[in-house]
Amino acid sequence: MAAEIPTEFLRGLFLTEDFAAGAGGRDLLAKLSVPEGEVTLVTDEVMARMSGTEHPQGVLALVDAGAVRTAPSGDFPVVFLEDVQDPGNLGTIIRTAEAAGISAIYMTNGCADILSPKVVRSTMGCLFRMPLIRLEGDDFYAEIGRQQKKGQRFVAAALGGTRPYDAIPYDEHTAFLIGNEGNGLSARALALADEETIIPMEGAVESLNAAVAAAILMYEAARQRRL
Repeated sequence: MAAEIPTEFLRGLFLTEDFAAGAGGRDLLAKLSVPEGEVTLVTDEVMARMSGTEHPQGVLALVDAGAVRTAPSGDFPVVFLEDVQDPGNLGTIIRTAEAAGISAIYMTNGCADILSPKVVRSTMGCLFRMPLIRLEGDDFYAEIGRQQKKGQRFVAAALGGTRPYDAIPYDEHTAFLIGNEGNGLSARALALADEETIIPMEGAVESLNAAVAAAILMYEAARQRRL
């Protein structure tokens, strides 16, 4: 993932001696063109303490938070996340969103911190490419209203949905609303939605993981776009 870092935001690089001496380390340093003074060699023990992971890969980067994009791009659907609190879920949604051609992700302030180590790791570099917009308090819901006035149609993933997700047409003016892992979308968010959709399930399963539900909706939009 270090190779995905925009070099203008790179503030330092920490490598274990073994990683730096190997082909991976040499290729990384050549690709990033890191000045020698910004590279620090550390022991395996120090790297383990710095990374907080059981099996670190031997490289850790210090990156300016400005590397995260905050301006939407493209003419594809967007995703609005309300209080998605699990870092693994958020990271998975960000990574899947890029793969599915989503143009931006809007988040409430109640969502997990996009700069937390688990989110950063699970995005596998997508953090630097997928536009991510965090909105405080009422701004999140106000943004929904602003986009609706411009023609955006909000489809909420909800157990009370009236139509299956694959029976709804999605285009570049679609926005998906995904809620909290335990409670789903709030009544306020649902009231703003243009339509509620449901993902049909068999067996005794009552709901799907937030990241899985988001992935199904985003890829259905991508499938329709390909057709």
